[in-house]
Amino acid sequence: MTNPAIHSITFDCTGDPYDLGLFWSELLGRPLDDDDKPGDPEALIADPDGGPRLLFVRVPEGKTAKNRIHFDLRPTGRTRAAEVERALALGATLIADRTRPDGGGWVLLADPEGNEFCVERGDSD
Repeated sequence: MTNPAIHSITFDCTGDPYDLGLFWSELLGRPLDDDDKPGDPEALIADPDGGPRLLFVRVPEGKTAKNRIHFDLRPTGRTRAAEVERALALGATLIADRTRPDGGGWVLLADPEGNEFCVERGDSD
């Protein structure tokens, strides 16, 4: 017997799943599924390397508490500061900057639906 694999990581959203999917598509550099269109009840980003998919699903209720799970992103080919600026330009919101004087730490952001994620030190820092 083998253990289960994570197939999808699902994001609930009250807005258009396509719009939230576009944010993450741009941030992660992975395309939305060709079948996804604005107004669809869900949108999907597949991992070309076979990892977990990101699934965005419309739900009626809004987010009411802090995420119990979130992504920690490590920029590749750019600094943490450049990645944070890029995320903000895509529509993220700055929640807290926990960068330490030694360059460690992270920056806490939220996507357009309020889902928190962190940006850690990049490989160019």
